[in-house]
Amino acid sequence: MSHTRADVGSSLSAHRRRRELAEAADGRVADVLVVGLGATGAGAALDAAARGLDVVAVDAHDMAFGTSRWSSKLIHGGLRYLASAQFDVAHESAVERGVLMTCTAPHLVAAQPFVLPLTPLVSRAQASLAWAGFRAGDMLRLAARTPRQVLPAPRRLSATEARHLAPSVRSAGLRGGLLSWDGKVTDDARLVTALARTAAARGARVLTRVRVLELTGTGARIRDELTGEEGEIKARAVVNAAGVWAGGLVEGIRIRPSRGTHLVLRSERLGTLPAGLHIPIPGETSRFVLVLPQGDGRVYVGLTDEPVDGGIPDVPEVPETDIGFLLDVLGSVLDTPVARDEVVGAFAGLRPLLDTSGHDARDGAPARTSDISRRHAVLTSPDGITTIVGGKLTTYRRMAQDAVDAATAARGLPAAPSPTAALPLVGAAAPGRLRTLSAPRRLVRRYGTEAGAVHALGTGDPALAEPVLPGHPVTRAELLWAVRHEGALDESDLLDRRTRIGLVPEDRAEALAVAREVLDEAAARR
Repeated sequence: MSHTRADVGSSLSAHRRRRELAEAADGRVADVLVVGLGATGAGAALDAAARGLDVVAVDAHDMAFGTSRWSSKLIHGGLRYLASAQFDVAHESAVERGVLMTCTAPHLVAAQPFVLPLTPLVSRAQASLAWAGFRAGDMLRLAARTPRQVLPAPRRLSATEARHLAPSVRSAGLRGGLLSWDGKVTDDARLVTALARTAAARGARVLTRVRVLELTGTGARIRDELTGEEGEIKARAVVNAAGVWAGGLVEGIRIRPSRGTHLVLRSERLGTLPAGLHIPIPGETSRFVLVLPQGDGRVYVGLTDEPVDGGIPDVPEVPETDIGFLLDVLGSVLDTPVARDEVVGAFAGLRPLLDTSGHDARDGAPARTSDISRRHAVLTSPDGITTIVGGKLTTYRRMAQDAVDAATAARGLPAAPSPTAALPLVGAAAPGRLRTLSAPRRLVRRYGTEAGAVHALGTGDPALAEPVLPGHPVTRAELLWAVRHEGALDESDLLDRRTRIGLVPEDRAEALAVAREVLDEAAARR
């Protein structure tokens, strides 16, 4: 068994990719090959590397290319799963939320307040049910041993308090609100990037733009998507973490994708939002539309839960029916409903739910995807490929741990217990230390302890301190940092994943030339 290369740093770059791809395909046998670099795959690469195993992790596109960049950016405590009696899933979610907020990523994950406005559309019985749920959620926090100072207690709000925290909500008939708290990640794609870089620091070879053409229990036939060259990566154990594409790599895996759609609005449309909003969906007892302020001049509104049939696209399209549904629910509580032309962007992610439900015995119709358990499943094929499916962003670490446990056991590969519950990611530090960093707070929330280095790029070169586009906080320095240290290879990596400028097509088009300039300048300096 090979051991982690201790002299490898966390920075990912085009040069490192070329070198490590050549190493991975030179005939040597790695301990673990991970396919897929979403949160679970990057987490599995980190988990295996942290145990001292020699790891290669590949993705046909970029890291966080699939579902992991299309989430609500929430780190859920499991409240929704209590309502459907999935107590084990709820507890696991609360535990993993606490791990992220207190140890592994406190720079990226923080408490987010939410207000449920008690409008005339919310009956007193519904309000009582929601309040009981929030109290139960607080009990989950306690059971998970997450400190009160990390996640405050829920409480009732007067009408005046509710109007202060939710100023865009219609005041007529408003009788108060319910305040609750959950975890929120600054950026889901940044979390994946931190996972991948932490894995790289432990010696994992993290290789984007490497497509698996054929997967077996002893490795994969691959193609470098940048050069077209084909090769082979050999491994003692294989983890298939390809998400909604997992079934295309291993026979017998049936995925029932569920589409979650979000709208993107300009922040000024809803005014100052000190808190997010829970808006009850008519006819549902435990589902809400969420209004999520992002702190970058944008607000997300989501999300749907609709089954998806047919082929799996690289980038899911957003149907007008989803947009109309979200606008209707949002409009039910606002003074002035949001018009369709005020939606400046929209995105959809496909949840990789394991299809074990068959058909509803009552009418022969497929079960709703909202009813399928979010518990993850680890499956081992006859030739020894371990596939991890299901789950959610919050529980990626536990999913990765279970996948590596199963993969090493299936192949008889000695492995130490997983240490990742106590392993801080790149940039992580205790909140007290983060507050003392001499860098803009916005950068600290995105880069943690590396914020000073990112900021120094701009102070050393005033041109790099310039915003990429007017009205958006991302600077040229952040793009350059992404090329030098975060494995960004092209404009899409920069605008769509390392930053989220691309969520608004108009902003993306305006920023494209700057992204190309930064890539050209970085290439010229190499």
